[in-house]
Amino acid sequence: MAGYIEDRWLNKRPNKETGEREKTKYYGQGLRYKVAGIPGVKAKSFPDGKLAQAKAWKAKAEHETSVGEFIDPRRGDMLLKEYIEEHWWPGRTDEPSTRDPMRSRIWGHVIPLLGNKRLREIDASALRTFKAELLSRVEGSAHVIWVHLNTILEAAADDQRIARNPCRSSRSVQAPRKPKSKAEAWTKATALAVREHIQPRYRLALDLGVGAGLRQGEAFGLGLEDIDFEAGVIHVNRQLRWTAAGQPYFRLPKGDKVREVPVPPGILGRIREAAAAFPPLSCELPWRNPEEPETELEARQRRPITVNLLLSTSQGKRIYYRTWNDLTWKRALAKAGVIKIVGMKEQKECQGRRRTKPLYELARKDMFHVCRHTFASVQLEAGESPVTLSRWLGHASPNITMEHYAHFMPEAGARGLQAMSGWFAEGSRTILPENSLRLPKLMIPAQSAQVSGMIDSASLMKVKYKETARGGLAVNVIEC
Repeated sequence: MAGYIEDRWLNKRPNKETGEREKTKYYGQGLRYKVAGIPGVKAKSFPDGKLAQAKAWKAKAEHETSVGEFIDPRRGDMLLKEYIEEHWWPGRTDEPSTRDPMRSRIWGHVIPLLGNKRLREIDASALRTFKAELLSRVEGSAHVIWVHLNTILEAAADDQRIARNPCRSSRSVQAPRKPKSKAEAWTKATALAVREHIQPRYRLALDLGVGAGLRQGEAFGLGLEDIDFEAGVIHVNRQLRWTAAGQPYFRLPKGDKVREVPVPPGILGRIREAAAAFPPLSCELPWRNPEEPETELEARQRRPITVNLLLSTSQGKRIYYRTWNDLTWKRALAKAGVIKIVGMKEQKECQGRRRTKPLYELARKDMFHVCRHTFASVQLEAGESPVTLSRWLGHASPNITMEHYAHFMPEAGARGLQAMSGWFAEGSRTILPENSLRLPKLMIPAQSAQVSGMIDSASLMKVKYKETARGGLAVNVIEC
């Protein structure tokens, strides 16, 4: 059924006596022209004097409906904030380790800067303003926040609230660049100095990071049952994570990639020593998500598991990473001279007591992840294959390993430099005569006397070209 335009102010059929269309009871009231009858499209009305606009809208809606591309602009009247809170966020099923930082970025930056705009109003101009304001607020995470906005608007396009995602369709607005920084590794002296100032029960954490490339959560979630002493292998099967509310749980390593890492006898010896001095802690925690399950499936997925943790606190509890970073890690870094104390802060404790707490300089590059960088640097400098190292680190592909750690390879570029040096080495000769075409001179190392004579005689030859009957060229070499 084709659409039609209804004039609400005049009757459709003219009066038989006068031949004119009579006024309806709605004459002069409200919008005059109503476009209706298009399958799947809600009727839309236009004011008096906008008949041409109504016809154009009708034609556009009919065409886009026929090819399955019609998007009712009124569905985009919803504010971005309302769409996120009422439609997009409730449908997310991310685990806490992904959900909590995502929520913090969206509610901290996307909604304050762009939340009061209607979905259909978010165009290239709005994105330019958003990007400028975002870059003035944050630095390293601007790219990630843009990715979140792109995901939200892509979902709005799929929900047919906007015709297309402006983050993708806007050619004049590019996503903030992802900051590029080279991974930095510690020297052996620095690693030993930091280890010396860590409490004995926590030194194994640094050993696992430097000696096996474990991430912090993987080291804190490592169990005695994950160590194969006979094969000399560590099985990285999980990590210990915490929600924003401080609830601990176990989950798979980053990217859901379990892996095996071979380690030297020295690391195995330190694991044995630590297990003997500080007995492993039997710890039972939920799997994947610590929140109360709402369905039987969630109950099965979140069923607690028990692990004999190699690392635990002196109070017999699992390690909370924030407390460990502030009271153990940064303190050791400061004592080893890696970072500096920039001030003191008074902190209130229980029973009204107060104490001063040191404030350390920002040390993101020297946080626990530097142990992983150090492990990678040692392996590559020793000539280990990037493919093997990628498997040990749990990367999705060797490309990621090379992107992060290629600068640790000592031979990178050396072969090409050596080959080019041969072109310009003393004693090299040109193989092109001086009167030849102006091409780059090719250099070769000095040859034997016989070869040199052949090359010299070639420079005294003349070459004549003669066109053949079939259009080819015959070459005659004439010795002079």
